[in-house]
Amino acid sequence: MKKTLVTALTATLLAALTACGGGSDSGDGKTLRVGTLSDSKPNAYQENGNYTGFDNELLKAIAAKEGLKLEFAATEFSALLGQVANGTFDIGSSAISQTEARKKTVDFSAPYNYQSLGIEAKETAGITDENSLAGKRIGVVQGTVSDTWLGSNAPTAQAVRFPNDAAALNALKTGAIDGAVFDQATAEDYAKNNADAKLKVTKAITTTIPHGFAFKKGNNDLIAKINDGLKKVIADGTWVKVHDQFEPTAPVPAEFKAGQ
Repeated sequence: MKKTLVTALTATLLAALTACGGGSDSGDGKTLRVGTLSDSKPNAYQENGNYTGFDNELLKAIAAKEGLKLEFAATEFSALLGQVANGTFDIGSSAISQTEARKKTVDFSAPYNYQSLGIEAKETAGITDENSLAGKRIGVVQGTVSDTWLGSNAPTAQAVRFPNDAAALNALKTGAIDGAVFDQATAEDYAKNNADAKLKVTKAITTTIPHGFAFKKGNNDLIAKINDGLKKVIADGTWVKVHDQFEPTAPVPAEFKAGQ
C-alpha cells in the first residue's frame, strides 16, 4: 500500500514538474493570461467589462485560429513588461514597440503594426511640432516610446510622466500640462471625443519601430503559435478588418494586406 502511494505521489510530482519545466509554455489546455491596458483607445481599452481595441481584438482572432484560450487583465504600462518577464502574464498586449532595450527583457512576436506618435495640445497652446515644445510641460506615459522620443527630440521640454493615458489626458484637459505625446491613433481619438477641451493633434510622427506581443524570454512554443496565427489573420483579411474597425484613418502597410 505504501509503495503504491509513493508511486502515485511520485508520478503526480513528475507530472507537475513537466508542466512547469523548461520555461516554455505553448498554451495547450491552459488559459493564457494577457496583460493589457484599460484606457488606451483605440489600441487597448476596456468597454462594458470587455477588453477590446485593435491589439486585443487582433490577439483574440489569432488565438481563435490557434485554439488558444485567453484571459485579459489590466495593468499599468510601466509595469507590464516586468510582469510578462516574471511570468505574471503569458502575453503583453498594448501596442508595445519592439525597441532594443525592451528586447533585453522580453521576447516579441513578429511585427503586427508600426509605431506612430501624435503631439497633442489645446488649440491655443502654441504647440505645432517638436521645435515648439521647448520649456513647456509635456505629458508622456512613463516607459513608453513617447517618453524616450520626447527626451531625444525635445530635450529642453519639461517631461511630466504619468502612469497611464487617462492621467495624462486629464492633466492636458485641465491645463496642468501644456501638451502631451501619445500614440497617434490614441491622440486622434482623444481630440475627436473631447470637443469641449478643444484638443488638436498638431503633428503626427511616423516611425519604423514595429509593434509586437510580448512574452517571457524563451517561451518559443507560444511565440511560434502566435506568429502562425498572425500569418493566418493577415492572409484571410482579418487584420485589415480589425484595423478598419479601430484605426480607419491610418494607412495599411503593404505587408499586412490580405493575401500576404
